Amino acid sequence: MKLNQLKDNHNLAIQVKNMTKKFKIYSDKPSTLKERLVFWNNNSKKEIRTVLNNINIEILKGETVALIGTNGSGKSTLLKLMTKIIYPSIGSVTTYGKLTSLLELGAGFHPDFTGRENIYFNASIFGLTKSEIDARIQDIISFSELEQFIDNPVRTYSSGMYMRLAFSVAINVDAEILLIDEILAVGDQHFQDKCFQKLYELKKSGKTIIIVTHSLDSVRNLCDRAIWVQDGNLFMDGEATSVIQAYIDEVNRVKS
Repeated sequence: MKLNQLKDNHNLAIQVKNMTKKFKIYSDKPSTLKERLVFWNNNSKKEIRTVLNNINIEILKGETVALIGTNGSGKSTLLKLMTKIIYPSIGSVTTYGKLTSLLELGAGFHPDFTGRENIYFNASIFGLTKSEIDARIQDIISFSELEQFIDNPVRTYSSGMYMRLAFSVAINVDAEILLIDEILAVGDQHFQDKCFQKLYELKKSGKTIIIVTHSLDSVRNLCDRAIWVQDGNLFMDGEATSVIQAYIDEVNRVKS
């Protein structure tokens, strides 16, 4: 089932077209010299696994979209394809506009540098100049609530502190498209609520947001649209409340 809307390239934020992603998986591959000598004639088996199959999605500018599905369904892989961490085996993924992502906790952080230094590194990766970062750094630090730790090495940070810093940088780089994986599941309830409140503000300002989450209540409250990915296929795409209810019904059916 697909969401029926008139779209053109001027209104598109992301277009996934006839996209398939396959991975090569090797079994019984020797990992030591001894194993290579003993099992020299034992060829490892190579399996081609299709993680996503012929996916077609168009996301409009300003939409807030959730990718839902069980673990292993392919939704996080789809998000990584959108951010071009990995690339399709077949088909294409095209983005229109400046993109920022929170897909892996602390990705891009150097553990031996301080929080402040990592703000500069991360923000520069997202395209900000030093003067632009100088103008925003206090807002970033204040939002993260890490003032007393900001000049400590990030290797001393907890996972929740990592998330605070990563999220604070990502929302301050003026990206048009924001991609978020389950990173917001980390941290205390106060900061999670603060993050979602910020996402509501970004939504109202016209940003495009694509989020992978198992928090269906958050999807209902935040997202206009939900895309249900199941076993690597696009199973349902439509208004968030309807898709969530269908997903819950299916999960309950499987459990019973």
